[in-house]
Amino acid sequence: MQLEVDVRAAGNSKGCMLTDSRLSQELRLLGKLAPRGYAIGLHIRFAAPLMTFHTYDAQWLQHYTEQGYGLRDPLIGWGLSEIGAIRWSALTVPDPFSIMTQAGEYGLKYGVAVSCGPLSSRSIAGFARHDREFTDAEIREISLSINRMHEVTEPPVALTQAQRDALSLIANGDRHAAAAAKLGISESALKARLTAARDRLLARTMAEAIQRAKEYRLL
Repeated sequence: MQLEVDVRAAGNSKGCMLTDSRLSQELRLLGKLAPRGYAIGLHIRFAAPLMTFHTYDAQWLQHYTEQGYGLRDPLIGWGLSEIGAIRWSALTVPDPFSIMTQAGEYGLKYGVAVSCGPLSSRSIAGFARHDREFTDAEIREISLSINRMHEVTEPPVALTQAQRDALSLIANGDRHAAAAAKLGISESALKARLTAARDRLLARTMAEAIQRAKEYRLL
């Protein structure tokens, strides 16, 4: 399983650093549980995940990408229709392109898929071994980890109107003085709104905050 690669972990505010630390801890755990790697897509919205991580074999990832398997992957198909965890060997989703067989040729012989969250913000992940099936205990531990990652990276559902107005003006190219004048507030008040929006979006910089707000459909 391969999802679009775009690792984004915030680390500016105290909340961001906590999120970054928790994600790193979970990824270390998952790395130990999946010796042949993993692919994780958190909060898939509008056909793309907001945050992704992967450690699969580079040659497999290149082959997967070149063949355009993302839209044909039975693991992703399963994850979009089911919640929970399943061994790859138990999948009944059609695989007309033999993606799973090809993955095995690159060392991804045994695996487990995990899916959680609502369909509007689904998280899907795949984990692989080369030597044996994952045990029930390992699958439980992996599932709990993915659910924790899903929860800690939950994007905000909204910004305040004041935060949106301030962020929109900066996104459209206004400098602080001009944006503050348009809103009828002081520059310090504008900066406070922008900082609050950045922190709410778990972004390091204002540019990242604007990007995330657009991705989350908040602007």
